[in-house]
Amino acid sequence: MSQPVITLWSDANFFSPYVMSVYVALAEKGLTFSLKTVDLDSGEHLQPHWQGYALTRRVPVLEIDGFELSESSAIDEYLEDRFAPPEWERIYPHDLQKRARARQIQAWLRSDLVPIRTERSTDVVFAGVKKPALSEEGLSSARKLIDTASSLLSQGNPNLFGEWCIADTDLALMLNRLILNGDDVPQLLVDYATFQWQRASVQRYLALSAKRAG
Repeated sequence: MSQPVITLWSDANFFSPYVMSVYVALAEKGLTFSLKTVDLDSGEHLQPHWQGYALTRRVPVLEIDGFELSESSAIDEYLEDRFAPPEWERIYPHDLQKRARARQIQAWLRSDLVPIRTERSTDVVFAGVKKPALSEEGLSSARKLIDTASSLLSQGNPNLFGEWCIADTDLALMLNRLILNGDDVPQLLVDYATFQWQRASVQRYLALSAKRAG
């Protein structure tokens, strides 16, 4: 199967959970792509010379044949549509309602749970940094995450919808913000996140961030 030239822009440290989502989606589909990085800490993405996506100046950015797209969930959905099953591997459930639920979970993880994202930044996940105890807001947000994830995974399945989808990677990453910091998380969710973390595409991304962190 032929494919166009694909470029993925990432933060220089590979600490972005949103870059990870797109990286895993590309890898799961078996697509060949090149990586480019931009130093967010120095504000490189805000400079006029940056060759990434000037409209939002955020990563990830996916570039395919001159078409540029940002926002990870939009990119994931575009990849599913453009490189559609059965020719390419599926990253969303086949069932319409389950697919909608997966997209709902992705949107929720990106729009809610701000105290977790603030108090458990991804250097916890990708660099092993330990953070202080959660604030009251952080604890409330953690309870919401744990309650919701426990409900979604109440059947004890290793994946959200019977077989893996990209929402599994996103949910596992959010849980690992707590788990890898040593916060109290039910064993059911620890087992789920551990299982998701062993996926080959995830391990490939973790190797990138580990190399930069080292």
